[in-house]
Amino acid sequence: MSKELDISGSTKQFAGRHPLINFILTQVTFWIIAELLLALLFHFMLSAFSQIFTMQDQKLLFINRIFFGVLLGIINGITFGIIDYFFERHFFRRLSLGITLLVKTITSFIVFLTLYILIKYMFENYLRPMYYVNAPVFNQEFWKYLLYMFIIYNYMMILIINFINQVNKKYGPGILLPLLLGKYRKPRVEEKIFMFMDLKSSTTIAEKLGHLKYSSFISDSLMDINLIMPGYSAEIYQYVGDEIVITWSLKRGLSNWTCLKFFFACEEEFKKRSEYYLEKYGIIPEFKAGLHMGKITTVEIGEIKRDLAYHGDTINTTARIQSICNNYKKHLLISKFMFDSFDDFEKNKNYKSESLGMIHLKGKLNPIEIISIEL
Repeated sequence: MSKELDISGSTKQFAGRHPLINFILTQVTFWIIAELLLALLFHFMLSAFSQIFTMQDQKLLFINRIFFGVLLGIINGITFGIIDYFFERHFFRRLSLGITLLVKTITSFIVFLTLYILIKYMFENYLRPMYYVNAPVFNQEFWKYLLYMFIIYNYMMILIINFINQVNKKYGPGILLPLLLGKYRKPRVEEKIFMFMDLKSSTTIAEKLGHLKYSSFISDSLMDINLIMPGYSAEIYQYVGDEIVITWSLKRGLSNWTCLKFFFACEEEFKKRSEYYLEKYGIIPEFKAGLHMGKITTVEIGEIKRDLAYHGDTINTTARIQSICNNYKKHLLISKFMFDSFDDFEKNKNYKSESLGMIHLKGKLNPIEIISIEL
């Protein structure tokens, strides 16, 4: 395995195990870069003024501005990281986009105003003598225009950083940098685990609930699955109606039976929230899943709508395995090829396995052995 893949895998693994810490560290990094850029702009501007006005040597003050930029970046990153993480998971989840933007705007303004007051206090009481020989007192007009500049610049940074966050949400942690570097411009062969999870009795549920309530039911179900995923290093490939396609690298998915644990963790989560689902919909979600692994080709596709696509027989086989769950009245089926890849599976007393024999899957020339996994 190449060093590049090791770094990417480690990044994704850390993000999966420590989602809050990873998100805050990411935001801190973004904001440090943003505030260092602002510090550099200040440095060059003041360096230019030093050629006209009597000011101290700007080179001596450069390290102070860099330190101040890093400090602001850390404060902004931690503040907005915590706010965004918890608000997105526990508050914004049920709000409209307009209300979400309004709340974020108000919150951001309060944070920036607090930082501005802190900067003004520190500048007037500690930093002002470092910038001017005669240490003049700046009037309110000066601070007013500085506030305008501070707010405009930081709101632009919020837009850029939120855009990066949305790209990360779309493609998953650790994917943005490879995309920027053009890693998937040309097809690349990789090995992955795929799980196709599909809602059981979806047609019956849709008829019972109606279109709008059914869509809300699907949204709630998939959101609960999403909240579980980080703890199991799972990544979303795509949503197809009431189906969700999930992937792992071989190392992360096979290690300690993570991909199996994920499916049963989803079932457990639905049981925990059964009261909510019964009260709102009268139905508790049940999903069936197919699990398989193998080589696939990864490539960027599209121009008007660009996306990251996986191609290959591994995906088709996984979908076919999931499609026969109802035939055998099973919740989780996996290929024998993948079953054999688990280390010491027979020692795991939490799961029961049963071979369904050699089965001809639709579109496959040769039959493959399918294993049922249950708690």
